[in-house]
Amino acid sequence: MAMRPLRVGMIGIGTVGSGTFRVLARNQAEIAGRAGRGIEVVMVAARNLSRAAGIVGDGVPLTDDPMHVATHPDVDVLVEVAGGTGPARDWVLAAIAHGKHVVTANKALLAEHGAEIFAAARQHGVAVAYEGAVAVSIPIVKALREGLTANRIEWVAGIINGTTNFILSKMRDEDLDFAVALAEAQALGYAEADPAFDIEGVDAAHKLTLLAANAFGSPVRFADVQVEGITALQGVDVACAEQLGYRIKLLGIARRRDEGVELRVQPALVPAAHLMAHVNGSMNAVMVKGDASGVTMYYGAGAGSEQTASAVIADLVDVARLDGTHAAQRVPHLGFHAHAMSELPVLPRAAVRTSHYLRVPMHAANQIEAVAALLAGQQLPVQQVVLAAERPQAGHQVLVLTGLAVQSAIDLAVHALQAHPAVNGAVTTLRVEALAS
Repeated sequence: MAMRPLRVGMIGIGTVGSGTFRVLARNQAEIAGRAGRGIEVVMVAARNLSRAAGIVGDGVPLTDDPMHVATHPDVDVLVEVAGGTGPARDWVLAAIAHGKHVVTANKALLAEHGAEIFAAARQHGVAVAYEGAVAVSIPIVKALREGLTANRIEWVAGIINGTTNFILSKMRDEDLDFAVALAEAQALGYAEADPAFDIEGVDAAHKLTLLAANAFGSPVRFADVQVEGITALQGVDVACAEQLGYRIKLLGIARRRDEGVELRVQPALVPAAHLMAHVNGSMNAVMVKGDASGVTMYYGAGAGSEQTASAVIADLVDVARLDGTHAAQRVPHLGFHAHAMSELPVLPRAAVRTSHYLRVPMHAANQIEAVAALLAGQQLPVQQVVLAAERPQAGHQVLVLTGLAVQSAIDLAVHALQAHPAVNGAVTTLRVEALAS
């Protein structure tokens, strides 16, 4: 006998919700063929009912009460694509308490309340799936916890925010400063009117939190991520990085070390020849280093209605296949079963060890030796000291690339440089990430 369709209740019919509705309708036959049963939207909650009616037509009941959808007996799975953290947490927990599976693309919700939500889901024997929450169309969560399941993951590094990557690409291609590139991104609809979440690195940190949990089997710990956005990044550094053979990207990095885990989001120099340096516009990419697999890389859209829907529906197909499976046979929410999760200490900023780029403004061009001597005196491993190419209004700049050094050593060296009479103002530092190249 044919299984009855999976009945979906959806909260939110904006960009992601409408894309999900469209793709489900368009690819109905393929999706049912893969899921072993149909998948049908049976109810939608929306703020603007007339707009929603224009998207779903008259066959689907609409309501302006999300809780009605979250708790309705005719709904098997809740798709939460409204966003935000407060009300969304309540809807998701209510759905779980009513024995419903949950599919969401809401990275902020899971980064901040994931521990509570996953615990509730375990208690009630339901699944919470969130492929669409990280890197949109790229199946990176599946890759980490299914495809790479044999590996001890050493690190994950990604360009996981399309808005900031679009801005950085603009800064480089058109030699713009940050503020001008941001304004262009807003005019083109790549950045929100209030872009703080993106440009300050918070959105990338939410996604990194979920990637790290799946990579290392540690709980979601958003509060421990060291977050630095691109608001302070200057056009001159984009140009100087280029001169040295690098491009600047906003990277989310989770790296396992003997003494703990690095969890950080920051702009960093990537070698210009590296694949990661060629991820432009609003595209995303994630690299994973496993002990057995070596380095794998995943590339795809970082934004978009149907691109996100692609991941949301893949999660719905997984849920459609769960009927009758025991919870212990399912892929765990964070890739590891609850009893095997481990609290790994997160390294403080001072202990993070990378190579660094320093830009040192000088009173005169002929004092480059003074900089090299001072850094040598600080016992910093220096790989390169060069004069920056002349730029109008930029004055004399010395560029330094260091070898691996802990942040505390870099901070001390910068402090000493800024006190040197030959140095003319603030020293800029950025991390350099070789990404196994």
